[in-house]
Amino acid sequence: MNTVKIIWIAALIAIISVIPATARAGSLGSDILSMFPKDSGELAYANLKEARAFPWFNQLKEQMIPAKFREFETFLSSAGIDPNTQVTELAWALVPSKSTADSGSGSVPSSDQIVGVALGQFNPASAEAYFTSKKLPIVKVRTFSLFAFGGGSGPNDLFFFFIDSNTAAFGQRQQLEKMIGIRYGEGQGLYANTDFSSLVDQANGGGTVWAVLNPSYTRLAMQQLVPETSQFPAAAQLTSKLKAMTISIKGSSGVDATFEAVCGSTDDANTFAALLQAGLMYRKYQVGNTNPDLGALLDSAQIVPAGDRLAVKLSLTNDQMQSLIRRNTFAVTM
Repeated sequence: MNTVKIIWIAALIAIISVIPATARAGSLGSDILSMFPKDSGELAYANLKEARAFPWFNQLKEQMIPAKFREFETFLSSAGIDPNTQVTELAWALVPSKSTADSGSGSVPSSDQIVGVALGQFNPASAEAYFTSKKLPIVKVRTFSLFAFGGGSGPNDLFFFFIDSNTAAFGQRQQLEKMIGIRYGEGQGLYANTDFSSLVDQANGGGTVWAVLNPSYTRLAMQQLVPETSQFPAAAQLTSKLKAMTISIKGSSGVDATFEAVCGSTDDANTFAALLQAGLMYRKYQVGNTNPDLGALLDSAQIVPAGDRLAVKLSLTNDQMQSLIRRNTFAVTM
């Protein structure tokens, strides 16, 4: 699966999965966070239960979710698991498997695997009975039954298993076995990476939707979200020194999103702010005639440097969101 598009999907999920300001901020317990692997490059969270309250959520989901995951949802439904009603919260991590250098701007992941946790209400016994009756692939790892989507033998085949009746894990087998090993104390979890986990703890609970990206995924996100900055000679050097990015989403009468990058220094943050401003302006003129609502959104973006941090703040009304959906702004081809 293309890593750049996965990053774009993650950012879009962050933008659209918001809830009213009266609802609680989304957070995960340390027992869940500690199961994710130490080498996670991105970790994100979304409160799906509240997101479904928006009348345009299902339409936007259809634009965003790749065909592979739509098939996975259908597969889960056949086993008696309805992801549209039973899954209330979702957290996932991307774990890089390969990285490549990119024109002097630092390494970026070229391929990765996904591992995630879904929180809700499940019936593990019923699901296992279904798989057994249909003679579908089941892999036993310690005390857990891993159910395969597909043949179960390919390196990218998806599996899922139940940790308990309220928690299910999904992803490639390699990552799920790593997660199980962490639970048994045989591997290092997220908190063994102190730099990354400290940012996760800061983001956790700070918004209904939040995400944290390590340096390589931050560079990749910047390239995908604002590709126009690559036209500036100084951009590559600044990008190579990016340390992290956090995404925090809060809802009010519309959608408020903040993307905060941790730069190499205060000077880097100030210079990057100027480049991003120019890049967004260029992008606005590109889409101004074909997608004026997107142009208006880019025009209203606030770029605020503060010390070594650089925040990009976006705000949309519900009407703007519906208009952007009608123009297939968020459509992703996999």
